[in-house]
Amino acid sequence: MSLVEVRVEIPSAEAEAVNELLLEQELAAWSVFEDVVVGRAWLIGLFPDQTAARDAAAALRPLLPLAAQAEPGYREMAESEWRDSYKTHFHPWQFGRLHWVPVWQRETYVLPAGHHALWLDPGLAFGTGNHETTRLCVERLVALADEFGTAGLVVDAGCGSGILALSAAKLGFRDVVGFDNDLEAVRVSEENAVLNELNGQVRFFVGDLVSGLKDVQAQVLMANILADVLIRYASHLVQAVRPGGVLILSGILATEVAQVRAAFGQEAPDWAIESKTMGDWSDLELRRPAGVLEL
Repeated sequence: MSLVEVRVEIPSAEAEAVNELLLEQELAAWSVFEDVVVGRAWLIGLFPDQTAARDAAAALRPLLPLAAQAEPGYREMAESEWRDSYKTHFHPWQFGRLHWVPVWQRETYVLPAGHHALWLDPGLAFGTGNHETTRLCVERLVALADEFGTAGLVVDAGCGSGILALSAAKLGFRDVVGFDNDLEAVRVSEENAVLNELNGQVRFFVGDLVSGLKDVQAQVLMANILADVLIRYASHLVQAVRPGGVLILSGILATEVAQVRAAFGQEAPDWAIESKTMGDWSDLELRRPAGVLEL
């Protein structure tokens, strides 16, 4: 299989801002690559054919004026070349007993006893999880798995490629679901479940933050989304957590976390709230007091 790479040079000083825009606009096919030695940066996307590549580049221009200032370069890549290019950028990552490992190391990676690996195949179908927003969620999830064991429902709201839901299953949670309002995201999540031999163990479906959370009472509810969306649906997210359960919010710029915290503090004034920051991003963990289940 061959792929088409689209490469657009951007000012290196704008690389972080472009990265944030990609996250905000959910442009998962694009990544920012920097060469700090020469002080240059590129916006790079991989697509299945020339038509898809050119359509994606055209759609990007109105969203990112910086990309409109340079003419995109198009290059066909053999699958082997594409995979080799990713190997230089993607390495295993561990937090606690959970390891994220590139699938090409499946036969050689040494996993300590009692630890678990989520196999990642970066590129069109699976993000690497390297963004701070995802890592913040996973650090919380590992700690909660140690606290709760395998009990309770875990929900990944806005699951994207399924990396958080699949991580929960790897950590031992037996009841895990993920949903997204994008049918393609759900399809990719299901493919990644197969890659990790978790098909049938994690359920993915199409839904939004209203329909996807209807009648849900989660032990752990994760939402790695944008701050304004979290605020808009704060009541739905709060109502979907069972007594004694935990709500993990991410996708929040550090400059916005106080605003999000205030919004959820109004919806859940008696919940314990704490926050962590990684780079330019913050999370929130909210714990609902144990008590009688509201009907």
